[in-house]
Amino acid sequence: AALCKKHGLFLISDEVYREFIYDGLCHTSVLQIPDFDANAIMVDSVSKRYSACGARIGCIVSRNRDLMSATLKFAQARLCPPTIDQLAANACVYLPDEYFHEMVAEYQSRRDLVYNELTNIDGIICKKPQGAFYIVAKLPIENAEDFVTWMLDEFQIDGKTVMAAPAEGFYATPGLGKNELRLAYILNKEALKDAMRIFRAGLTEYKKTHK
Repeated sequence: AALCKKHGLFLISDEVYREFIYDGLCHTSVLQIPDFDANAIMVDSVSKRYSACGARIGCIVSRNRDLMSATLKFAQARLCPPTIDQLAANACVYLPDEYFHEMVAEYQSRRDLVYNELTNIDGIICKKPQGAFYIVAKLPIENAEDFVTWMLDEFQIDGKTVMAAPAEGFYATPGLGKNELRLAYILNKEALKDAMRIFRAGLTEYKKTHK
């Protein structure tokens, strides 16, 4: 915040996961930073909070009136989101608080399941996430993208396999994340248990054939 104020910069905070906070921790918004109203911009979306992937409806929030005035002009110059998405988003806003309590509890239990399974696999290093619904794991192999491709093309158990995102693309520094994966724990717990069983078996087989 001090750096932004010194150089006249905006700080844009993507807070779409602000409800997905675990272990009793609390979210702190950029809008809560004292004496920072002119520089703070918060962006949000219904897609993560209400599991409405594809619903291109979100918002920009700032106490900077000039910024919001300019933003409104750009917004009015574009086509609006589909009507059905707007109606659904409006209905979601009125969901009770219990919706979020149950959702967070469920995702925390999914996180714990995946984290425990991963840390019980020899050679895997990962940190337990405190929010969102992804976990990044460093694998005991050289190339995570090659492993993902191999899993999809050549490995399955009972007609099933596991797909994950190579983490290298999430790093700005070339070469970092080459042996890391990002896994999303968005399935129900029974499906996640099965997925981790297949993942463990796949990694074991891959290491045998790719030395």
